[in-house]
Order: sequence, then C-alpha cells, then structure tokens
Amino acid sequence: MNSPYSSYEPPLDRLLLTPEDPAAPQRTARLAQLGLNTPRAEFDEFARRLALELDAPFAMVNFVDDRRQFFAGLYTPDAGPVNVSQGQASESSMSREMRLDHGFCPHTVKRTTALVLDDVCDYPRFAGNPVVDEIGIRSYMGAPLVDRLAGFNLGTICVVDTDSRTWGRQRLEIIKHMAQEMSDQIQSLAAGR
Repeated sequence: MNSPYSSYEPPLDRLLLTPEDPAAPQRTARLAQLGLNTPRAEFDEFARRLALELDAPFAMVNFVDDRRQFFAGLYTPDAGPVNVSQGQASESSMSREMRLDHGFCPHTVKRTTALVLDDVCDYPRFAGNPVVDEIGIRSYMGAPLVDRLAGFNLGTICVVDTDSRTWGRQRLEIIKHMAQEMSDQIQSLAAGR
C-alpha cells in the first residue's frame, strides 16, 4: 500500500519563491563597484554571439542584485542587439530589468552551476514562473558568471526560447565555455579599476 506521504510535494507557493540569496548585498556592492549596472554595447554584442552560437531567439548577460535582474547585454529576435542609448529594445517586449521572482537566473546564480530546462512546464518549481505566462518562455539554459576575486556569482549568461526544445550536451558545453569567457572579461574590468 502506498503511503500518502511517499510522493510529498511542497505546496506550490513554496515552489515559486525566489531562492534565498545571502550573497545579494555583497553582490550588489560588487556590481556597483565594477560599474555593471548600465547597458554595455560589448555585452549586447556578446549576447548576439551567444544567441547565434546556441541558435536561440533571446540571449542575455544578466546581473542579479538585491532587488532586480539587469540585462547589461540583451539580444532579441525583433531588435537584435538592443540600442544601448534607449535602454530597451524598441520593438520587443523585453526590457533591461526584471523582478527577482521572474525568470530562472536567480536560481542559476544560487545553485552555482548551469541550469538547463528543455521545457519549463515539466518542472513544477518553474512552470508557474511569471515569464511563462507573461512572455511565453518555454525553455531556458543559463550558466553563472563567477567573480573569482569576490568568491561568488554576479549573474548569468542565458538563452531562452518561446518553444520547448532540447538544448543538448553540445550547447551546454558551449554556454559553460562562454560563461567562462564572460567571467574572464569581467575579471579584466575589475583589474582595470
């Protein structure tokens, strides 16, 4: 006989919470110190490369502070690289900022390893995320951006799609490699300050 407790799932509202992030205050200070709280043309170009390499319609260089996510690099299918002077894509519903309870990057930052969701609806923890209904996101792959000097993650690079898809091992290796490349670029910025 099966116990009613054998397949216990936490209440849905517990699954949707943004992960607790004790490093958020230090990350916020570090992002400000590095000046990583404004759009950058080189990060938009990196997001474009990321989208092309991974054959994805949306790509971001995303920094997560104590109150928001900020896309310092953003590529969208409508606008391509975002016009830095505008701060958001002129013909896209994607903006440069997102609340912490929207999307999957805060989870990637917290877990410190790549997160691959071929179909977000397959995971109760992620299926109810607001970006699923509000933007139509169905698949996600992201990798953390490690600040080796500070000893914690500053954000992620990620790709998303409005269709479910199999990202696969090869694309996972590409995003991990590109996350290392962006982390190295951030370390160079830190060294130049």
